[in-house]
Amino acid sequence: MEYSKEFKAALSAFSSNDKDKLIFRLLRKDKLLSKKLYFELIDPETTDDKRNAMEEQVEEKILLASKYIGNAQYFLSTIRGISAEITEHVKITTDKFGEVSLTLILINRILEYNDDLSRQRFDNVYKLYIYIINKVFKSLILIKKLDEDYWIEIDEYLRDTQNKIFENHYLQKLCINNGLDFNWLECEKIPENIDQVVKEIKSQGFLR
Repeated sequence: MEYSKEFKAALSAFSSNDKDKLIFRLLRKDKLLSKKLYFELIDPETTDDKRNAMEEQVEEKILLASKYIGNAQYFLSTIRGISAEITEHVKITTDKFGEVSLTLILINRILEYNDDLSRQRFDNVYKLYIYIINKVFKSLILIKKLDEDYWIEIDEYLRDTQNKIFENHYLQKLCINNGLDFNWLECEKIPENIDQVVKEIKSQGFLR
């Protein structure tokens, strides 16, 4: 929504007291904006601090969720909830590196339970595997937007991802069937047009 000059002028004409009342009313309705402003204005924690805290939360929550791998629907809903927390972290801190690193940590921690996943019926874990593959593709798209200074660290996460996929026969096969080239799991080898590549794969009915 665009605001007219007249509307902006009317807002500017508010008294300081009225502006304060309006801001606090808006913040009560928008919890995310409230958290973002708190972080930007007075939070003593840095983006790195919050990313490190999120890493610990992801690991702890995956550990707890692992007890319910046999309940595929519940397990996936828990994973989606953790992913939503990562998204909130990014919106609050604008942590672009963390958006990639935390997502890859999420994937890698899930795949630490490959033995348990492999004991499940393929039909039961199919949606989880497609979810993981979509997350990998999304990460590849985001990596291309990152400064190359981050690539060495990101490559470590990607190597871990690749190794864990190779340990899971059905996931590996599903990755291939959905167009994931394992050569791309290295920052320098990600296609420049990876976003277009993903769109084309989806247009052919894959990744779902």
